[in-house]
Amino acid sequence: MTLLTDWTFLEPLEAYPYTFTVLQLAGLALAAWLANWLTRVILVRVVTRVVKATPMRWDDALMSPKVLARLANIVPALIIASGIAAITELPSGVETVVRNVALAFVALTIALAISHVLDAVNQLYVASSSRANERPIKGYLQVVKLVVYVFAVVVIVATLIDRSPLLLLSGFGAMSAVVMLVFKDTILSLVASIQLANNDMLRVGDWIEMPALQADGDVIDMALNTVKVQNWDKTVTTIPTYRLISDSFKNWRGMQESGGRRIKRALLIDQSSVRFLEPEERSRLRRIALIDEYLDDKRRELEAYNENLLAKGKDPVNTRRVTNIGTFRAYVYHYLRAHPGIHQDMTLLVRQLEPGATGLPLELYCFTNSVQWAVYENTQSDIFDHLIAMLPEFGLRLYQAPGGADLAALMASLSRPNEAANAGADTDPDGDVARSVAGVGGEGEATRAGSSPA
Repeated sequence: MTLLTDWTFLEPLEAYPYTFTVLQLAGLALAAWLANWLTRVILVRVVTRVVKATPMRWDDALMSPKVLARLANIVPALIIASGIAAITELPSGVETVVRNVALAFVALTIALAISHVLDAVNQLYVASSSRANERPIKGYLQVVKLVVYVFAVVVIVATLIDRSPLLLLSGFGAMSAVVMLVFKDTILSLVASIQLANNDMLRVGDWIEMPALQADGDVIDMALNTVKVQNWDKTVTTIPTYRLISDSFKNWRGMQESGGRRIKRALLIDQSSVRFLEPEERSRLRRIALIDEYLDDKRRELEAYNENLLAKGKDPVNTRRVTNIGTFRAYVYHYLRAHPGIHQDMTLLVRQLEPGATGLPLELYCFTNSVQWAVYENTQSDIFDHLIAMLPEFGLRLYQAPGGADLAALMASLSRPNEAANAGADTDPDGDVARSVAGVGGEGEATRAGSSPA
């Protein structure tokens, strides 16, 4: 600093106004630049190499180049703030402004460095902790960032206006209503983040479904104000954090952790195809290995019941018989029990729902032993492919509303008799067909006339 304060070697330049001051400012700027260069080249590079050479990982994150580069900017700012007072013939107002701006820059640099340190802490936590998805700390660190930035703004403003920061802080009490209004969403999101974390309601990687905001996919990021969801079509929906507390959403994590995914789908059976099985049909169905034992047990049960009923003199119409829908339901149950893709330790039901205008619903309620989407869909499709193909073996039909092809086939079948009659009339050389038709018509008229009350 002696070179900055001892300017005797420049006394010959005193004859030129402001030349001495400009040279002093240039010397101060050069000193600040050299300090910045030395700090970045020597200190930052040396510290970076030393940090990378250590086996620990936390120092790599905390002493990252972003943090050191920000801290290196403090040195030239401090040189300018302390050296500006040594500049001669500089107006006091300019000196005060330059010093305050340099100190404000120091406060901003420290705030940015702390922000990078907090980002490094979050990265280190995500990389080293197995509970990072369950207990993310990104939201809390953003709150700390917000506090740091608020204090940095207070210090910067107080430094620029050359007032004490306590004076500005004392005015925050009167501005609390404005602060609450401006940071309303942030405060709500902070409370929501705490509730989501404490109740373990949401983690990074969870599949959530929120129809109100058109979100259906995996959570890829949880911040203080927003939660990002990557939908299945690869779009990203951004949800305000407080909406996850005020609104309802579905979290599929329980399904993924259970190891089974539910199949709940019905076959719509045409009710007119439901009937009793004849003895020969029961014998034919015994070739199906899954239900041969069921048919034997059912035959013994019904024979014992019917013999007891007939011994009491009851009418044979009261006897019980096997139905094709009941036999098919037993087949579906045993088929699911033998299927390798069905979770056998979870609920497994084959039940009838209330009949309606679209048929008799026969619902399958079971769980696959894989929660992967593709495996689940393939297993479900294979099951229903097989069951639909097996329905004719039991004399059952699926209900299906008539389509255009069905109506066309019906119209074609109705037009064939008329075409055949017209073709026969055209090929009769003697007109016998026409006479027979006329005779039938006349006889009908006579009959109707004879039966008339007149």
